[in-house]
Amino acid sequence: MLDTLALSFIENQTLHHAPKAKRVVQLFMSGAASQCDTFDYKPELIKRRGEKFDPGGKVELFQSAPGVVMPSPWEWRRYGKSGRWVSGLFPHLAECVDDMAFLYAMVAKSNVHGPATFMQNTGFVLPGFPSMGAWLSYGLGSLNDNLPTFVVLPDNRGVPPNGPANWGAGFLPATHQGTVVKAGAKTPIYDLFPPERPYLTPQSERESQALLQKFNKAHQATRPGDTRLSARLQSYALAARLQLSAPEVLDIAGESPETRRLYGVDDPVTADLGRRCLTARRLLERGVRFVQIWSGADNGFPRRNWDSHEDLARDHGMLGAELDRPAAALLKDLKARGLLDDTIVIWTTEFGRMPCSQGGKGRDHNPAAFTSWMAGGGIKGSTSYGESDEWSFRAAVNPTYCYDQHATVLHLLGIDHKRLSFRHNGIDRRLTDVHGKVIQEILA
Repeated sequence: MLDTLALSFIENQTLHHAPKAKRVVQLFMSGAASQCDTFDYKPELIKRRGEKFDPGGKVELFQSAPGVVMPSPWEWRRYGKSGRWVSGLFPHLAECVDDMAFLYAMVAKSNVHGPATFMQNTGFVLPGFPSMGAWLSYGLGSLNDNLPTFVVLPDNRGVPPNGPANWGAGFLPATHQGTVVKAGAKTPIYDLFPPERPYLTPQSERESQALLQKFNKAHQATRPGDTRLSARLQSYALAARLQLSAPEVLDIAGESPETRRLYGVDDPVTADLGRRCLTARRLLERGVRFVQIWSGADNGFPRRNWDSHEDLARDHGMLGAELDRPAAALLKDLKARGLLDDTIVIWTTEFGRMPCSQGGKGRDHNPAAFTSWMAGGGIKGSTSYGESDEWSFRAAVNPTYCYDQHATVLHLLGIDHKRLSFRHNGIDRRLTDVHGKVIQEILA
């Protein structure tokens, strides 16, 4: 039996303080994007190219021994009024740095993809805990009853490690889990429309639903406190409304040629992510509370995610070319439409990569330092928090965990992260566990 909630934001129709944001979009780089090849510029790596990597003390790697110091294959330049360093991997995102706040000292508690991906999404390295999107759905409710509160746009090559558990509701009521949308697919939402059969008519559908509702009510009456059936009932009701609302929101045919070019939806390299980023904007402007966009799937060969053990220039180069233009377009488009003011944009990954080489051209896992950035709703652009060491190997100043990032997001949405809880198995659980502090230094 599930425990009940002592206090519900939805029931009390209140927030802890005035919010600066209403919605969130998260760009997740599955496989671990390298901080020292994207946003964390370290001239020491260029200076010591090819030398023995010796940061002091024992260096433990995931699947290799430390190679030599390896600088990025991309050139670095300063961008924006802030003079922020960005590598040549992201020339379009580099144009947006004055809207971003960089977290240069992110730390993970695992160097294994599955647990680290769980941690960045749920705050725990173990399975069974609600994702951030589920917590926001639970705490804030919907802005549009005809669309899901939490939408997931996975990579067209597949799902990340842990699959749907990354956007699951855990022990929260099941209705708060993410709804997967495959933008551009013939059937973007599973089972959205009934199969084409001669015996399936509008009349038979109405009669079937009426009978099903009768059975469901009888079943639910004997199982008080079990949220699974109520979640299914709400899901079916939403599915019926989605048959009308989803086709419109997912149809980008009416977007202008300029917008399509901005997102790169007609370029084979950027088409998938371009369509998903454009779809995310359409969902956000229609009231979806949390949208998660995945770049990269699970491990496979050739690489189809950011896990560049063998050839970083090849694999990061491919993923970066796919992501850069669409992600920058999303930021620019939100800003142009006035939506960035109350929309939080998060770019993150599960951990970083080593500043030394693996097998000559790759990089191994590095949970001790990686970079995230945030923009929009209440975030102060042209700022940063934390620093890695001279190697981009360890967090050196203000180590920052997902708890702090999650606490900051909740704060901007009007929620005190210590007071958003759900009692489960005798414990008052939080997205931030027993940790987390709001990063005041990046708030506007």
